[in-house]
Amino acid sequence: MDLEKGPREEPGGEGRLAVALRMPVRIVVLVLVVPVRMVWDALVVAGRFLGDRVFRPVGRALLWVGRAVLVWPFVALWRWVLVPLWRWVLVPLGVALRWLGTVLVVVPAAALYRWVLTPLGHAAVWFCARVLTPLGRGLFVVPAVWLYRWVLTPVGHALLWCGRGLAWLGSLLVTGIGTALYWTVRVLVVLPVYAVWRRLLAPVGRALAVVAREVGAAFGHAWRIAGYISLAVGRALAAFFRWTLVKPARWVYRTVLTPVGHAVRDAVLRPVAEAARSVGRVTRDALRSVRVTARQVRRDVRRALGMPAGPAGIGTREKRPAGR
Repeated sequence: MDLEKGPREEPGGEGRLAVALRMPVRIVVLVLVVPVRMVWDALVVAGRFLGDRVFRPVGRALLWVGRAVLVWPFVALWRWVLVPLWRWVLVPLGVALRWLGTVLVVVPAAALYRWVLTPLGHAAVWFCARVLTPLGRGLFVVPAVWLYRWVLTPVGHALLWCGRGLAWLGSLLVTGIGTALYWTVRVLVVLPVYAVWRRLLAPVGRALAVVAREVGAAFGHAWRIAGYISLAVGRALAAFFRWTLVKPARWVYRTVLTPVGHAVRDAVLRPVAEAARSVGRVTRDALRSVRVTARQVRRDVRRALGMPAGPAGIGTREKRPAGR
C-alpha cells in the first residue's frame, strides 16, 4: 500500500501542482474515508446476515402465502369453473347464435343485395353514364376549361412575377441587416467572451481539473486502504470475540454443563421418573382392588336384603380402568 502510487505527470505547471497537492490530499482523504469504510463494511455484513437469516425466509413465506392466496384460487377457478363453462355452455351457445344469425340476417341480406340492390345499382350506373355525364360535360367542363386557359393562367403568371420581385427585394434587405447584426454581435460579445475564456476560464478550469483528478485518485486509494484496515479490524474483533466468548462458552458447555446434565439425568431424573411410574402402577392397582371390593360388598348386601342383583351388565359389570 503505497500512497505515492499514481499516474506520472509530465513536467510543467500541471505536474508541479499535482505533485504539491497529492500527498496532503491523500492523507486528509484517508483520515476521512477510514471511518466511512468501516461503517460501510459493518453495514454490508449486517445486511448479508439479515438477508440470509431474516429477509430470505420471510420472502419465501410471503411467496408461499401469495401463491396460496392469489395464484391457486385463480388456477382452480380457471380449471374447474371457466374452462368447463366455456366448453360446455359458451361454445354450444355460440354455435347456436351463429346458426340463428345466418338464418335471420345473412340469408335475407344476401337475397336483398342480389335481387334488389344490384339491379338498382346497375340502373343508377346506366343513368349516370347515359344522361348525367354528357349533361355535366356540356354545362360545366367546357366553361371551366375556357376560364382556366384565358383568365386564371395570365393572372397567375402576373402574380408570380410580382412575387419574385418582392422576394428578391426582401432577401437583399434581410442579408444587409443580418451582416450588420453579425459583425455587431461578434465585436461586442463573441470576441470579449473568447478572450475571457482563453485568458481566464481555461487556466482556472485546467487547475480545477488537476485538483479534481487528484482528489478522485486520493479517494480511490483511501477507499482501498480503508478496506484493508476495515478487514483487519473486523478479523481482530472476530478473533477477540471468538477467544473471549465463543471458545470459553463452548468449553464450559462441553466440559461442565454436558457432564453435569448427564449426571443429573442419570442420578436424579431417571430414578424420579421410575419412582413416579412405580407409584402410578401401585396406585392404579390399589384403586382397582378397592373398586372390585366395593362391587362385591354391594352385591353381598343386596343378596342379604333379598333385593335382586339387577340385570346383568348394570351395576355388576366391572369397569375397565381408564386408558386400557
